Amino acid sequence: MEERFRTLDDLVERDRDHDCPGYGSRKICVRIVSVAKLPTRFGNFRVVAFWNNRDEKEHLAIVHGDVIGAKDVLTRLHSECLTGDALGSLRCDCRDQLMVALQAIAEAPRGLLLYLRQEGRGIGLINKIRAYALQDRGLDTVEANQALGFRDDERDYAIAAHMIHSLGLHSVRLMTNNPEKIDQLTEHGVRVAGRLAHLIPANEHNRFYLETKARRSGHWIDEFGNTRLTEQSDRVVVSEGEG
Repeated sequence: MEERFRTLDDLVERDRDHDCPGYGSRKICVRIVSVAKLPTRFGNFRVVAFWNNRDEKEHLAIVHGDVIGAKDVLTRLHSECLTGDALGSLRCDCRDQLMVALQAIAEAPRGLLLYLRQEGRGIGLINKIRAYALQDRGLDTVEANQALGFRDDERDYAIAAHMIHSLGLHSVRLMTNNPEKIDQLTEHGVRVAGRLAHLIPANEHNRFYLETKARRSGHWIDEFGNTRLTEQSDRVVVSEGEG
């Protein structure tokens, strides 16, 4: 990050005419378009609005403290979940994960939550409801997505990598149970310095869903469903190269 870009507001001016070849197979380029204060029940943040050049989906970064040029920044990639985040659905653990992450970031010297517009593991809201209907008939979450013609997870974290680079972070400590997030960020040049388990107790409505994520998608889920947001003692093996 160049010395003159010392604040988030500086990045808005820097990105005014930003254009690049893009990240990932879809070649998405994002740029920072606005920054504002965001007081919340969890603490005071700055919210950074991103626009992208492919599908015009708008993504957000929720920032606490000074992250530009910082190393090992506590970071959460959170994919949009209207039913969980806004409506409090018990079919997933998304809302609880969002709240726990914001609380942890607010308590840290600095931190970042990227709110990504990837509803329903990237299949969209309507298809997510269709997948729910199939689950109501006995399919698990992976089988439901596949029955609709999708992979079990269509999310693309190349956008998140671009956002992290745009904000000038040197490395992140990632709050996640999903190995795919680490793999994709590393692939796109983000240095993941460590992982924090991000576990929420299961309830009667989402226990099978969480078990399916662990069994079929390789997520690191505590079999006892304990709430935990602690540094893993067995640190994830990640690239040591600079992002």
